[in-house]
Amino acid sequence: MTDTIYALASGQGRAGVAVVRISGTHAKQALSTLTKKPVPKARVAKLCRLFDPQNSDPLDDALVLWFVAPASFTGEDVAELHIHGGPAVIDGVLQALSCVPGLRLAEPGEFTRRAFANGKLDLTQVEGLADLIEAETQAQRQQALRQSEGALGKIYDDWRQQLVRFLAHFEAELDFSDEELPEDLHQQVVRGVQHLQHDVQAHLKDGRQGERLRDGIRLAIVGPPNAGKSSLMNVLAQRDAAIVSDIAGTTRDVVEIHLNLGGYPLLVADTAGLRDSKDSIEQEGVRRAKAWADGADLKLVVFDGTADEIFDQQTQSLLDERTIVAVNKVDVAKAEVPETLQGLPVLQMSVRSGAGIEDLLKQLAVHVETLCRHKSEGPAPTRARHRQALMRTDQALQRFLNRENAQHTGSELEAEDLRLAARELGRITGRVDVEDLLDVIFRDFCIGK
Repeated sequence: MTDTIYALASGQGRAGVAVVRISGTHAKQALSTLTKKPVPKARVAKLCRLFDPQNSDPLDDALVLWFVAPASFTGEDVAELHIHGGPAVIDGVLQALSCVPGLRLAEPGEFTRRAFANGKLDLTQVEGLADLIEAETQAQRQQALRQSEGALGKIYDDWRQQLVRFLAHFEAELDFSDEELPEDLHQQVVRGVQHLQHDVQAHLKDGRQGERLRDGIRLAIVGPPNAGKSSLMNVLAQRDAAIVSDIAGTTRDVVEIHLNLGGYPLLVADTAGLRDSKDSIEQEGVRRAKAWADGADLKLVVFDGTADEIFDQQTQSLLDERTIVAVNKVDVAKAEVPETLQGLPVLQMSVRSGAGIEDLLKQLAVHVETLCRHKSEGPAPTRARHRQALMRTDQALQRFLNRENAQHTGSELEAEDLRLAARELGRITGRVDVEDLLDVIFRDFCIGK
């Protein structure tokens, strides 16, 4: 990684201030070339005029910051140029840097990649940084910030270090049985593995809150034709997101919108009306509606209060614990609407008049917060790869304990189970290092003394 890279580190487009970052061994040379001055004192902002290295024309007056390796974002020498955010200024500075020997334009994500390679960030922090940039709601921002600061990675790294210690003790018993080791060493390892597995399993029993918060709660609006699903979708979106018509079967595909509800992200889908139809296109729409509802975190089932049979059987078949039941058009309903349906409370509303909409939003907010709020104090897994690695860790620990229960104690297979568990945890953070195993052995037991 000998190249020195540069790029616009702030967003594209006009702005009051834009930040250009330079990272690598030639960053100092580049900064001196553009300012025609020695680099300023590290971590102290200084106002400098920037010049074109080819013709010495002034480019801009910039606030310059200098960071000496390893105390920088990438762990390398880094210069930051805080310039005016006009397109001409940005283009001029980037063009000037392209003329400095040893510099090249950074590839997407390359600054963060170098930060990871130099041990400034682990993989969970890299992912948290990406999520922080993409965060659209307050809850997403809070979760991403905690992860980018290392809260999630610390949990997995602590667990991995425990496993490395257990493995070191276990292998010490195997390889150095003639040395004076603690008599209960083996049982200490077994108890430690049991406690660790308990922690891993508790961490996995989070209801996917972290992933739901990151990706957004999937809410499906389903029900019979002409129940007012598309009208409700437009009310929630506060715009004409879906076509509204009195003609049954207007919505034939899934229409999706993103919402911010009380600081939590929602992906809301308006779906085709549920009914039997000979129209092949409408049949496909109904199939997609049911498939979306099956995979949704929440279902908002809307019934037509003016229908001869308000609660049709096809729609009722979708009711379960993930469902909010609502009856629309209650202002002109033909019959009295019951308070419950299959044990679920029935919310009465009128999309046209607005009655009951506020109560619906309150119910949605409660359900969404419950799905996103982590039950424990610590952070939750935010990606499927975290969960998969944790499940493989749990499986490896269980194999170790099963061998213990079968009295296959002190075997190489048990050591391999612990090794695999530690490796899976290391894959989450990107820090898999077997050399530290030897350090633990010699530090704890002073073998060969």
